[in-house]
Amino acid sequence: MTHPIIGWEQKTAVPNNHQFNDYLQVKNGRLHLHNLDLAELMLSGAYPSPLELIYLPLIRQRISKMRAIFADVMDEIGYQGAFLYAYASKANVAEEVVRTTLEMGVHHEMSSTVDIDIARLFKRRGVLADDKYVICNGFKPDGSVYADNIVRLREEHEKVLPIIEDLTEITPFARAEHTFEVGLRQKSYGDNATTLAEMDACNSRFGLNSDGLWQAAKTIADAPNLTLTLYHAMVGSQIMDDDVFMDRIAPGIEFYGRLCQQHPTLHIFDFGGGMPVPMTLNFDFDYRAFVRRLLTKIQAVCAHYDIPEPDVMGEFGRYTVTEHGAHFFKIVTAKDNGSPLPWYLIDGSIMTSFPDSWALSEHFIVLPLNHLDKPFRQVQLGGITCDSDDVYPPKPSNSPLFLPVDVDDLYIGFFAIGAYQEMLGGVGGSKHCVLPEANELVIDDNPSGDGYTFQTLPGQTHTDVLRNLGYHRA
Repeated sequence: MTHPIIGWEQKTAVPNNHQFNDYLQVKNGRLHLHNLDLAELMLSGAYPSPLELIYLPLIRQRISKMRAIFADVMDEIGYQGAFLYAYASKANVAEEVVRTTLEMGVHHEMSSTVDIDIARLFKRRGVLADDKYVICNGFKPDGSVYADNIVRLREEHEKVLPIIEDLTEITPFARAEHTFEVGLRQKSYGDNATTLAEMDACNSRFGLNSDGLWQAAKTIADAPNLTLTLYHAMVGSQIMDDDVFMDRIAPGIEFYGRLCQQHPTLHIFDFGGGMPVPMTLNFDFDYRAFVRRLLTKIQAVCAHYDIPEPDVMGEFGRYTVTEHGAHFFKIVTAKDNGSPLPWYLIDGSIMTSFPDSWALSEHFIVLPLNHLDKPFRQVQLGGITCDSDDVYPPKPSNSPLFLPVDVDDLYIGFFAIGAYQEMLGGVGGSKHCVLPEANELVIDDNPSGDGYTFQTLPGQTHTDVLRNLGYHRA
């Protein structure tokens, strides 16, 4: 199929035990996430609609899966370096999410001064381990609050690793009282940047060109308290084609080899983000094949330049958290209105809950929680805002959406929305058409190994919304 598959695409009922992906399955007409009956959450009346679902076990599974892939490939090809998994926290910085990643023993990547405060909190709670890197991306010029906060964090945590984006960013760390491991970011983000010259010429606000990298490396080497440790090559986001991924990253691997020859303290190759995630049901990407190509290429370059094979770091944001998040709504009415397809209206907003569907025409999985054993029909989905863009599928999309004909107590779920959507929509802020934020249900494995734990985080009241907008001052 040439279009993104976002749900069930037939008029017939979904067969019992049908597996949509590796975590969503149909049992007796209801949708289950692993062994959790999602319809029961809503039909029982225990939780209101709309409801945001945070399912933490999927975060652990995704981290474990990628670690296993790297371990297997490294063993297969005899790779000498280690794999370092870092969570790119900008994807979702909610407390329960960051805590879960840190408890899995991953390194922590960030981009702002508030991120530093979050790391400090987890450090004091004993969740951020002493041996884990805090990788500080983002702009941090001398005199900025962010740069100053990074220096203060170094007083509490040894493994603070600022990534230099500009030559001026070296100064606050070079004059600090403490030692710092530092990294350099290559200017390499661009659709057509597949040679070093193209990387240097690409239109990007991030990173240093080749001359800047050499100059920064020398400045760092001359500073008695700085050690060049990491080379960062971020070549794109959601790269679905591993040929494209490798073409873009190959010049950076080559440059790493040359840089490491002159600066042997360099020992981490950070390929950044870009790892795609299954946000639709026809997702197709061979993670293992890509990892094998990546590590084999690094091996070949290291052999050519006679340097040690580096530790390889990935900054996994979307990959880590996309699948752990879902949002449930009730269908409040089915409206014909003389349209080619009937309108199903939900008791919430699509465009404010999933801004990427409106702004970027992004697709997400949409499935009914119940009535999967009933006939389906093709529909249009609309939110309850007075906005013509509050619809799904996105307006430019050619993906059909099928939902059950029976709308009596019908609940639907948007899945794979755990990365960026809530952050972009704004947590605790007032939304378009002054719709309150939904309650959140955080689900985790029971420590006893039997069943789940459930924690409800309250959403907004109408009073909260009015207070945000300043009406409490009237």
